[in-house]
Amino acid sequence: MTYRRDGMTDVVDGRNDQIAVAAVPPGVQPGGEQPAWPGHPVPPYPVEPDRLTRLVDRLRARLPRWAAPLAALGCIAAAGGYTLWADPASSTPDAVPTCLLKLTTGLDCPGCGGTRAAWYLLHGDLPAAARHHLLFVFAVPFLLYLYVAWAGRLVFGWRLPQLEITPRVIGVFLAVWGVFSVVRNLPWAPFDALYV
Repeated sequence: MTYRRDGMTDVVDGRNDQIAVAAVPPGVQPGGEQPAWPGHPVPPYPVEPDRLTRLVDRLRARLPRWAAPLAALGCIAAAGGYTLWADPASSTPDAVPTCLLKLTTGLDCPGCGGTRAAWYLLHGDLPAAARHHLLFVFAVPFLLYLYVAWAGRLVFGWRLPQLEITPRVIGVFLAVWGVFSVVRNLPWAPFDALYV
């Protein structure tokens, strides 16, 4: 016996039977079960992953545990090496790469000064780094700890306490970053000290 609902008509084994149907809330099936995605029927077949997903899954299954932390460390080292090589602290304001917002409007964008702050951090000058991007300097220890805890757990099996980064914490950080981005562009003292 097959059962399908078409509007207010029940189709049973190919026969259309008009029946009085009680109001069924949207998204609820006649048997009472909820669909996997509201508004979308559950496909009758398993969805196969695409080629890229299958490739990544195969690579992840074949590579050793330490490959992902090593790749992330390589990206961090490449970014640090580029920052040291480019020397953003002594470059002109229109040197490549430049911030398009700052070049066209003269205003600092939310990320302006981050590369210079990283350069000063790599040289051990914490006050100059904080002067160029205070929130970046604040976030770096947390990001480094997250990396060490993640890599240590994967590679060495360390059980370091995990930082709990909830959506609320992210929302507060982004809100503070937004306020910081506005305040650093104000032309009055003491806010003009934050302009880079």
